[in-house]
Amino acid sequence: MFKKNTRHLQKSLFGLYNSLPASLQKDIRKSKEYHFYQLVFCHIPEEKFSKLYSDKKSRPNSGVNEMIASFILKEANGWTYEQLFDAIKFNILTKIALGLDQIDDIPFCPASIFNFQNRINKHFIETGENLLEQVFDHLTQKQLKALKIKTNIQRTDSFAAASNIRNYSRLQLLIEMIIRIYRVLSDEDKKNFQQKFQEYIKQTSGQYIYRLKSSDLPHELEKIGQLYYWIYDNLYSQYAEYNIFQAFERVYTEHFTIVKDKVTVKTAEELSSNCVQSPDDLDATYRNKNGKTSKGQSINIVETAHPDNEANLIVDVAVNPNNKDDGKVLDERLETIKEKTPDIEELHFDGAYGNLENDKNFEQMGITPVQTAVKGREAAVPIEIVQAKDNEYTVSCPHQTVISQPTPSRHKAEFDLSVCAQCSYFKQCPAKTMKNSKTFYFTHDDYLRKKRQRAIYHIPSERRKLRSNVEATVHEFTCKMPQKKLKVRGSFKASVFAFTMAIAINFGRIYRLVTTKPGDFSFIFSKLFDFVKERLTFFLFLFRCSVVKRYFMNFMAKPCPIRLKPVF
Repeated sequence: MFKKNTRHLQKSLFGLYNSLPASLQKDIRKSKEYHFYQLVFCHIPEEKFSKLYSDKKSRPNSGVNEMIASFILKEANGWTYEQLFDAIKFNILTKIALGLDQIDDIPFCPASIFNFQNRINKHFIETGENLLEQVFDHLTQKQLKALKIKTNIQRTDSFAAASNIRNYSRLQLLIEMIIRIYRVLSDEDKKNFQQKFQEYIKQTSGQYIYRLKSSDLPHELEKIGQLYYWIYDNLYSQYAEYNIFQAFERVYTEHFTIVKDKVTVKTAEELSSNCVQSPDDLDATYRNKNGKTSKGQSINIVETAHPDNEANLIVDVAVNPNNKDDGKVLDERLETIKEKTPDIEELHFDGAYGNLENDKNFEQMGITPVQTAVKGREAAVPIEIVQAKDNEYTVSCPHQTVISQPTPSRHKAEFDLSVCAQCSYFKQCPAKTMKNSKTFYFTHDDYLRKKRQRAIYHIPSERRKLRSNVEATVHEFTCKMPQKKLKVRGSFKASVFAFTMAIAINFGRIYRLVTTKPGDFSFIFSKLFDFVKERLTFFLFLFRCSVVKRYFMNFMAKPCPIRLKPVF
C-alpha cells in the first residue's frame, strides 16, 4: 500500500538536529546536505510512484523520497551500496539530507531499496514509462522556474557509458554460454549429458581458448556450432524459461545459420554491432569510434547555454545503445525537448548530429541549429542559399547573387556566364555550364543543410563557442565512471545512473549559486524557514516547561494520601 512520507516535516524537540549545540546547527545549515534536503528531497514527487504499490490496505511502503534521495546521494558521492548504508547509519549529514531526525533512524533495509528498483524496472518494461525520468523532469522544471533560467539557447552532446562486463572474444563468448547452460541443468541431465559438455566445463572459457592457435579457430567454431544445434534441439524447450537459455537462443541465431539441416558459421562481416557482447548484459552493444571501442550504452544530455544565465541546468537526458547515431537520437528527442522548454530557439551541437530529418524538424519547430563542425569534405566553391519567400531563394557565389526559379522537382539559379568565365572557381564550380549561363540546381533540403552549416557565422562571435562548455558537463558524469565504465550492467541501471547524476549535477550548480549569492530566493527562504523554526521550537519548549511546572505545583499542593509512621 502506498503511503506518502511526511514524517520529516515534523521535527522532534529532542531530535537529532535540536540536540546539537547551536554552533553545529549553524554549520549544518550551511552544509550541502542541508540544502539538498530543502532543494531536492522535499520536492521529490512521491505520488508518481503510487502505481507501483497495491490499492488494498496492507503494510505501507518505505519512504519513496528517502529511497530516491539515496539513489542520488549514492551516485553523487560515488558510493557502493555498502557505503551508502554505512553513511545512512553513522553520518549525521547524510541523515539530515534524508530528513531523518533520530540518530537511530534507518529508513529502509537493503532489500527494500533493491525491490523498489526492481519495481521501477518492471514498470518501465511493461509501460515504457521511466519514473526516475519523471522525477528529474519535475525537479528541473521547478528549478528553471524558480531561478528564472533562460532556456531559449541550449547545447547537446553524448558520451559512451561502457557496461561493467568482461571483454569477451567471439569464441570465448560462445564457450561461456555453454558453461553457463550446463550450470542450470538438472542433476539428472548433467549426468546424462556430461559427455557432450565435458570438453568445455572442466576449465574456464579463458583457459580453454588460451591453448588454441589462430589456425584452430575455424574448426572450433564449427564444432561449437554443432553443439549449439544439439542444445537447441534437445534442451531448449525444457529450459526455455531460464534467462540464460533465452540469451542462448539469441546468440545461436546471431552466430549460426541452418542450411538444409546443417549448421553454418556466420562470417565476422555478417555479425551486427547489436550482437550479444556478454551474457551478463544483453543490452550492451558494440561501437568503434575514432579507433576507440566501447561495449555498453550511450548517454545524451541537453543543457541550457544562455550567456546571461548565472547557472545552466541539464534539461534532458536519454540513454541509448552506443551504436545508435547521434543524429537519430536527437531526431527522437527533439520533440520532447521542445515540450520541456517551449521557448527554445537555438541548439548547439557538433557534426555528428547533423542530418536531413533534424533539419526538417528544426525548421518546423522554429529552432536555429548551430553546428560547430561539418562532416565530410569542405565545398570547393562557397555557395550560400537564403530563402526569400516560400518558393523563392537568393543564391550567392563569391562574385554573383541571383534569384532562383522553381522547376517541377527542384529549384535553379542561373548565373551570368560572362562573369563566371573570369572566376578562379570556374572549373570547380558545382553549377552546370549551359549555353548562356551557369545553372545551379538545388532542393529545399539542400537549403536546410546549408542553413545549418552556415548558422554559426550568423550569430554573435561570443556565442560561437557555447557548445564547447558541454564537455565540462560530460566530465561531471564520466568522473564517476572508473575507466569510463559504469559500475552496473543493463540499460535500465544505466538510466538510473544517468538521471540521478543529472539531478545531482543540477543541484550542485544551484548549491554553488545559492551559497555564493546570499540574495538568492532559496537562501532567503532557507534562512526564513530556520528563523521561524527556531522560534517555534523555543516557544514550544517554554510552553512544555510551563505545563510541566503547573502540573508539578498542582501535584505538590495536594495532600499526601499516605501517612508515614515515625521511625522512632
